[in-house]
Amino acid sequence: MTQPAVHPPVDPHGSGAAPTGGTPGDTAGTGGTGWGNGADTGVPASRHRRAPWRGLLVIALAGIPVGLLWWALAPTGLNLISRDPALASGSNPSTWLPRDLVLAGLYLAAGCVGGILAAGSKPASLPPLTVIGAVAAGAVGALLAWGTGVLAGAVFTPAGDTSASASIAFSLRAYAVLLVWPAATALSIFVASLFGHPDQEP
Repeated sequence: MTQPAVHPPVDPHGSGAAPTGGTPGDTAGTGGTGWGNGADTGVPASRHRRAPWRGLLVIALAGIPVGLLWWALAPTGLNLISRDPALASGSNPSTWLPRDLVLAGLYLAAGCVGGILAAGSKPASLPPLTVIGAVAAGAVGALLAWGTGVLAGAVFTPAGDTSASASIAFSLRAYAVLLVWPAATALSIFVASLFGHPDQEP
């Protein structure tokens, strides 16, 4: 007497084949929360690929408030740092260097914050393309901040006669300051990759 054949249970929602390995929730990305790393959240990989560019856009657009802050804090602008009447006019050459230094300090802070945010929790696994994008976004942010501050100075604090020197108007004399933001971004990512937690290999 023949025994009836026993068939394995079939999953009505799947292809009928049981999983052969792995754990539930495994995804292609194994990185942390950085913009360039995939996250084990079940979100499609295309979402992870688009996410970094949103963060890089935020870095670049941060140049607008940074430029307004430069005009508000620096001499020959609103001069909120010193509040010294002698530093309120661009016709005083002693205001030119502090004006550039205020922008350099703002660039340094913005670059460090942007680099730390771009690095995320696992900077060692950050894709090179994301690093390049973060540095480029910092350069764009520096240009936006410079232009925004100069525009604010021209609109709200006109310098009058600038025939003696263009620096009498609210402006930037040392253009090398524009490199501070992208350089600070690259340096903060590098430091984060050195002292950050190494990735755990399975």
